[in-house]
Amino acid sequence: MNTEEGATLRVEIPGRRSGRPDGEAGEADGSPPSRESGLTGSDPGNAAVGPSREQQVLRRIERVRRRRPRVREDRITLAHGAGGKATHTLIDAVFLESFRNPLLEPLEDGAVVDGLAFTTDSYVVTPLFFPGGDIGDLAVNGTVNDLAMCGARPRYLSAGFIIEEGFPVADLRRVTASMAAAARAADVWIVTGDTKVVENGKADGCYITTSGIGTMDRPVRLSAAAARPGDAVIVSGPIGEHGITVMLARGELDIQADLVSDTAPLHELTGRLLDACGDGQVRCLRDATRGGVATVVNEIAEASKVAVVLEEDAIPVRPAVRGACELLGIDPLYVACEGRMVTVVDQRSTGAALAALRSHPLGSAAAVIGRINDDPPGLVLLRTSFGGTRIVDLLVGDPLPRIC
Repeated sequence: MNTEEGATLRVEIPGRRSGRPDGEAGEADGSPPSRESGLTGSDPGNAAVGPSREQQVLRRIERVRRRRPRVREDRITLAHGAGGKATHTLIDAVFLESFRNPLLEPLEDGAVVDGLAFTTDSYVVTPLFFPGGDIGDLAVNGTVNDLAMCGARPRYLSAGFIIEEGFPVADLRRVTASMAAAARAADVWIVTGDTKVVENGKADGCYITTSGIGTMDRPVRLSAAAARPGDAVIVSGPIGEHGITVMLARGELDIQADLVSDTAPLHELTGRLLDACGDGQVRCLRDATRGGVATVVNEIAEASKVAVVLEEDAIPVRPAVRGACELLGIDPLYVACEGRMVTVVDQRSTGAALAALRSHPLGSAAAVIGRINDDPPGLVLLRTSFGGTRIVDLLVGDPLPRIC
């Protein structure tokens, strides 16, 4: 597959047996991982024959990544909003190029300024109401979670509504009631906002933009650029439930599954995690929304210049989600969550981190899904159930549009 356009590139390693290599860590004891990255260089004894197939692939990927981001399309497409390669290119080549400053450049979930965390997000989900939630609680929980990923305590939100002419008032009341309930559950106040009405056919019902402010009550500095070799990669629970639930709720596919969205506020969960681990032991926090877990770990690998090595068998996926993904031809790693987070922690704090997460209902199924290695830098590798290894690249295209 062309690495410049494909979402994944399979690289099978000659001689690799099924299962984990001997001595590799994967438990909660925080033991250091094997230095084996899953992509090997050429045998020193065969140096004369030139670079191996794996080295050629890595060099090509590195050349592509060194290119300056450039939007090649003349018009915006749905892929630009999917959270994958097109989104990252749009952000780098248009928004970051125009607004570049030291607070924006890290491209974290929010900015931390003078002891406050600040974030903003927009919600265009369709349908507006789906099993387990709706656009209202999604808007509140999403902004609360972005603040929580900064290590902040969420405090105040704003809410902006773009409403289509003809939208039922009863549905608007239902949305605002859901937002109010979610705000109470997260102990935040919606303190300001705005409303605009556009012509029929111009807004698909209702769009919501929320911004949030939180206080930095703990002296933490979290960043996707802080991961170090040996760190553990942890996910707080089963992945992909929100994206698949919304997709099936559209009724366009003849697939039945007992699923509800995982939308939930994560600030209490992050608080327990940060309190349980020592200073600097939690490297970064990210909620796995657009683009799913695959996008999060790619951002960490690129920002920290490390390799993220995931274990396919360790990634929690409910059978209903896995089955729906197989029918749709989608990798669960790329499916959005709205109540799950990925954290990177120092290997010495792995056990404490898991215990803290599992002590809360939203983290009861937390699992170590991989480790940070030093090579090959900037890449995510997945050790498959069959014993092979493949590269997990950023999402290309938009398999599940309008899910958040």
